[in-house]
Amino acid sequence: MLWEKKLAQWTTDVRTRANMPARLALWDGQSYDFGTFEQPAVTLHVKSVAAVPLLLDPSLDNLGEAYVRNQIDVEGKLSDIIDVGYALARISGDAPGKLQRVARYFNHSRASDRKSIQYHYDVSNDFYQLWLDPRMVYSCAYFENGDEDLATAQLRKIDHILTKIQLQPGQTLLDIGCGWGALVIRAAQKFGARCVGITLSKNQYDWAVESVKAAGLADRIEIRLQDYRDVKGQFDRITSVGMFEHVGRDNLPEYFRRVQKLLADDGVIMNHGITSTDPGSGEAAYGGGEFIDRYVFPDGELPHLSLALNAMQEGGLEAFDIENLRRHYARTLRLWSDNYEAHAAALRKIVDEEKYRIWRIYLAGCAYAFENDDVAIYQIVGRKAGRQADTLPWSRRYIYEGHAR
Repeated sequence: MLWEKKLAQWTTDVRTRANMPARLALWDGQSYDFGTFEQPAVTLHVKSVAAVPLLLDPSLDNLGEAYVRNQIDVEGKLSDIIDVGYALARISGDAPGKLQRVARYFNHSRASDRKSIQYHYDVSNDFYQLWLDPRMVYSCAYFENGDEDLATAQLRKIDHILTKIQLQPGQTLLDIGCGWGALVIRAAQKFGARCVGITLSKNQYDWAVESVKAAGLADRIEIRLQDYRDVKGQFDRITSVGMFEHVGRDNLPEYFRRVQKLLADDGVIMNHGITSTDPGSGEAAYGGGEFIDRYVFPDGELPHLSLALNAMQEGGLEAFDIENLRRHYARTLRLWSDNYEAHAAALRKIVDEEKYRIWRIYLAGCAYAFENDDVAIYQIVGRKAGRQADTLPWSRRYIYEGHAR
């Protein structure tokens, strides 16, 4: 049969070029080895001929689709499985044109943004509880020493942000994309701020409102189910953590203009977000971006750092402190992925098999992507442009002295 000849030739090519410790096991009992080994580290069990076209063009999108749709099963350590997936995608990406990281653009209306956010975050709070830390912080943690557990690192991330923006008692803080409320609760409890947190996720809103009440902070924190474009007033400090990825590249200047209008004249903003490592702001490599858009983050767009900084300047903001946290997010994702694996049975009771597989491969694949510089993440601290230079701290010492206190 034609597909048998193509598959045999493809596996020979893979073995010649990569020699990886993996085996392809077909539904009819045939098997092909991708390298020389005593025992395969990874076995891909192909369930029917329908999966063959996806295997013959093994982008991360195609491999992910075959796994998510239960056309293939994978056996082996999850980290080895991801390594093999990327190795196969790299071989496929050697074809002319396939290494291009395309920058796709989406419509970001209020309705479409709300729909995308709710698709991703409203899986269920019980689902997220099984693999996030107790505060339900769903963003890159901060490992000051590198050996902290997840809960400690997430609290240090929040304190790192609030110290960087020099939050003071009595100041007002707006948190755009507040998640389940951990940052505004910490800002009110430890730093004495008066806070507004906004989200488009109903599940996050409900959780955050109850968490604020339970902490006895309802007089200091307001949680709103609201689009950032509809916020009024001015705030001393503004934070945006893991949110601007949903804004859209074309909309970034207007987004930062909106933030600039909401910021007090002597205010400080922190933008914490994932960025592309492609200078052209292309999506994740080898088809990873297509998989994420289809199954995980609809309409998500990652700008390169240079585009984000340019958009901030267009929006009337000056960036004065930039920190790359890529290694921190790689570790965060590894810990999330480990938690996910440890609670597999419980997760399968909450979501269907397809959703379980999407998130399993997404978390582990993202860990690999951050470890290997396919994507990055930056904290950018800024203020209104045009202010006097000597109003800034002379060094970053205040950040680390703040941690010590």
